[in-house]
Amino acid sequence: MSALTIGPYTLSNRLILAPMAGVTDQPFRTLCKQLGAGLVVSEMVTSDVKLWNSRKSRLRLIHAGEAEPRSVQIAGGDPSMLAEAARRNVELGAQIIDINMGCPAKKVCNKAAGSALMKDEKLVAEILEAVVSSVDVPVTLKIRTGWDRENRNGPRIARLAEQAGISALAVHGRTRADLYTGDAEYDTIAEIKQAVSIPVFANGDIDSPQKAAHVLLHTGADALLIGRAAQGRPWIFREIDHFLKTGESLPPPSLDEVERILLGHLTALHAFYGDTMGVRIARKHVSWYLATLPGAKEFRAQFNRLETTDAQCANVRRFFTERHNNGEGVAA
Repeated sequence: MSALTIGPYTLSNRLILAPMAGVTDQPFRTLCKQLGAGLVVSEMVTSDVKLWNSRKSRLRLIHAGEAEPRSVQIAGGDPSMLAEAARRNVELGAQIIDINMGCPAKKVCNKAAGSALMKDEKLVAEILEAVVSSVDVPVTLKIRTGWDRENRNGPRIARLAEQAGISALAVHGRTRADLYTGDAEYDTIAEIKQAVSIPVFANGDIDSPQKAAHVLLHTGADALLIGRAAQGRPWIFREIDHFLKTGESLPPPSLDEVERILLGHLTALHAFYGDTMGVRIARKHVSWYLATLPGAKEFRAQFNRLETTDAQCANVRRFFTERHNNGEGVAA
């Protein structure tokens, strides 16, 4: 296969960290890039620039020092507001703008944004044309297969996207009505891939190297978006990349490596957010990292009561020392 390009950017591989609100912040994006992701996408940023003064939004707009290309996802339902948000993000360092029409969350859909937009194909076309014409960087689009199982209009949306000048299209293999329940289906993604000539990325339930190879084969997609499977397991990118290139499975990371990655991630979170917010955000990441390890449930209960950076790091070290003393050398 030839190298994957988005506009002027050639990606190092076909594995992309999917944007996830509250998860794909700068520390996590940096880590996933180091561990094998070919592209990482920021958390969703509202298209209402009047709301950008909140601390949460300001932190989502920081891209200094990040690996290129820097892809930033925007969400909203008003073409002119989305165009303005795209321009402002480019001024702040975004090199690819990604439009969210895939998020099924009620608070997003109730504002006629995210996957709610797929109900209104005329508005979709207006948004895509407005954003593409407002910036001179590549614009990508994230959608679902349709609004519900009776209305899988993903192929029609894909053709609108191609006509509007969208550079690449990511498709989550569920409808808006499915939320995150049931199994993702890949037939509609394969249909979308056949309907357009722009790159198509498959997304949904890709949680192992073997599944990644299956989805690529089944859909003919040009790349894969990995989302929830990377939570607490950022090394999944190098595992999938190695398997796709060699057909061989990498051994799981040792406990020593998991400890090193986790402590590095904690340090980055605390540095980025400051102690109070960093300590709070670290809790969910630690829970994901340790989910499959013995004793994790008991550890999490007391870890979540810790209030300082130093206490969190010391407790993580103690947890791994106990695992070593019990003769457990490899992570699941």
